[in-house]
Order: sequence, then C-alpha cells, then structure tokens
Amino acid sequence: MTDRQTKILEIVTQQKKVEVAALSELLGVSQVTIRKDLDALESMELLVREHGYAAAKNMSDIGNRLAVRYDVKQKLAQAAAELVSDGETVMIESGSSCALLASCLSETKKEVTIITNSSFIARFIRESGSGDTKVILLGGEYQKDAEVMVGPLVKTCAEAFYVDKLFMGTDGYIPGIGFTCGDMMRAEAMKSMMGSARKAVILTDSSKFQEHGVVLQSRLKDIDMIFTDDQIPEETKTTLENNGIQVKIVQ
Repeated sequence: MTDRQTKILEIVTQQKKVEVAALSELLGVSQVTIRKDLDALESMELLVREHGYAAAKNMSDIGNRLAVRYDVKQKLAQAAAELVSDGETVMIESGSSCALLASCLSETKKEVTIITNSSFIARFIRESGSGDTKVILLGGEYQKDAEVMVGPLVKTCAEAFYVDKLFMGTDGYIPGIGFTCGDMMRAEAMKSMMGSARKAVILTDSSKFQEHGVVLQSRLKDIDMIFTDDQIPEETKTTLENNGIQVKIVQ
C-alpha cells in the first residue's frame, strides 16, 4: 500500500463517506489517480466504492477494523513477523493486526503453517506470498461480521496442536490486571488457543491501552510479549515490563 493510499484510508475511516473530488483536492492528485487508489483499496476489502464516493465499511466488520490505523498495524505485523522462521507452525487469532501478520508471513516466509480460528485470515492471504503458506482452520461456530470461529469446538480442535507462538489482538486493557475482549465467545476461543502455545504474543496499537472491557481475555502473567507503537503510556509500559512482559515498540 502506498503512502497516498494509507492517507486515503485514514480520511475515509474518519469521515465515513468522502467524495472522489474532495479526496483529489485534499491530496493534490487527479480524480483518475484517486479512483485507481480506491480500486486498489476496495480489492483489499478496506473500503467500499460508490458512485462518486468512497465509504467506510461496517464498523463491526473486520475489514473496517483493519482500516483503522492501518499504517501502525502494518508496522506491528512486520515487526512481529521477525519472530517467525521459515518452516515454522504458528497460531494466529482473529484480530486485524493479526490478519496483517498472516499476510506478511505469507509474503516473506517460506513454508509457514498458520493455525487460525479466522476464516477472514484464510481468505485474506489466499493470493499473497509464494503460495506455499499452509492454513489450518479451526472449527467452531461462525461469527459473520468478524469472520471467526468460536465456541467449544475451537478448544477441541486447538488441543490437537502445540506450537511455540500464538499471536493475538486485544480490545482493551485493565491496568495491573490484564487484557480484555469485547466478545465473551471470542475471549474463550483465545484462552483455548493459549493452552496450545508455549508463548502468547499480543499485537495492539497503543489506543487500546485507553479502552476497557468487561470480558477478561488474559491476565498479565499469561502474556510473554507485546508489540505496540510509541504512544503507549510510559506508566503502562513499566507495569507490563515489571510483570515479565517484553514490550516491543515500533516507530
């Protein structure tokens, strides 16, 4: 994705619906160029094209969540991908940053196997990379908007595997306690997957440290490493590190 496309995505995400002419004027390029950029962004399922407009996707849709702070999430994914070796098998949960990680692994690593409860991830990476990425999709109850499998069958399927690393996202943070999720069934799915991995790694942009939730996803003692951006509050960073969590900052 180009810098201009990233900027277009930010504008559309903030304003929900923007005219092609307005984008052309804001960014100082022709409407033809803007339309080509919008075609590219729509092909990545990051926004919706309408006649003369670009519109944000449904906020509950993972494609729209992917568009929020896309540039930061892409950097998190690229940094986290350095933990994975060619030929390795990893688990990846259904967060938006995690989808970008899966895509990055598919594009840059050889013969990686991804075990996931996200049908979105399986679909998202199907045309990326060299084509030798293997995806194992855990079964369960399908949640349409998030395109994710949840429920007790996820645990049953996850128990068949044991990997070195699980990568997951988060919806919020409770200081000194742990991380939260906005959906109880998704939180349970993550706990099931954590039981099948030696290390749990969270990818989250720093805004999530200002959010709170009622469903506890994981306690601090359950997390080994966090990738986030440099806007994380210093007090939060210190608390995480004092609890034995490695905090990796991306610029």
